Amino acid sequence: MSRKLMVGAAQLGPIERTESRSQAVARMVDLMHQAKARGVQLVVFPELALTTFFPRWYFEDQAEVDAFFERELPGPETQPLFDAARELDIGFYLGYGELAQEDGKTRHFNTSILVDGSGRIVGKYRKVHLPGHAEHEPWRPFQHLEKRYFEPGNQGFGAWQAFGGTMGMALCNDRRWPETYRMLALQGVELMMLGYNTPIHYPPVPEHDHLQGFHNHLCMQAGAYQNGMWVVGVAKAGKEEGCDLLGQSCIIGPTGEIMAMASTMEDELITYECDLDRTREIRENIFNFSLHRRPEVYDLITKA
Repeated sequence: MSRKLMVGAAQLGPIERTESRSQAVARMVDLMHQAKARGVQLVVFPELALTTFFPRWYFEDQAEVDAFFERELPGPETQPLFDAARELDIGFYLGYGELAQEDGKTRHFNTSILVDGSGRIVGKYRKVHLPGHAEHEPWRPFQHLEKRYFEPGNQGFGAWQAFGGTMGMALCNDRRWPETYRMLALQGVELMMLGYNTPIHYPPVPEHDHLQGFHNHLCMQAGAYQNGMWVVGVAKAGKEEGCDLLGQSCIIGPTGEIMAMASTMEDELITYECDLDRTREIRENIFNFSLHRRPEVYDLITKA
């Protein structure tokens, strides 16, 4: 039985603060229809795909912040995405701000879900590696207040059986940390989905601005190769509310090769047929974990 999965990376151009969720969802539904016409079975959308990237602003009123979060999925404005999944028999990954009631209190997470072709949520992931800062830093041309508006994911890294293989999820800054890929690979993940919003300008170290695209691909290609997995990285791209966001959405093979890459900074669908069995080329040879790993000497990693 073939384990080839036609994957679509659905990059989004800028979403302005005045753009409604319904408008953003309509754009994503259009990309899903494009995907159907190209035989896609799984569409990957960006991080925080329903709104502008709100952590670039400092808000003192929590109600203003909460307006960017979802209290339920599907909700009235996001239901069309789930309806399209059922109609088209296409699954999707979606990043969003999750407002949850847990342990008697309100929790805020940077979250992604995996939805199958019947419109059913089959997996949820909460971002572990939150970048940025927690307090207002007015010297910056824009803020990056993820540490203020979200708490770190409390469910760890998961793996889900779907689309004929073992699927994993991550979000944005997670891609820079090798532990993300290794935690997924140790659970047998064959395809990792990751949405991101990455400013090209990095105020604390502007000397790295010209390296943003290089570093973006470097970490994902290395993670794919060293763990023998497919990686689908999808951007919110372009000039959003005056902030330039990196594009370069791509589909990377288990060999670390970029198989497909976006060529614009707008809404764009790229596709590739991912053979999940190609993970074996790496995992049964150069990165055969059971044969070559030496976890007994890696204790500093877990003691740190």
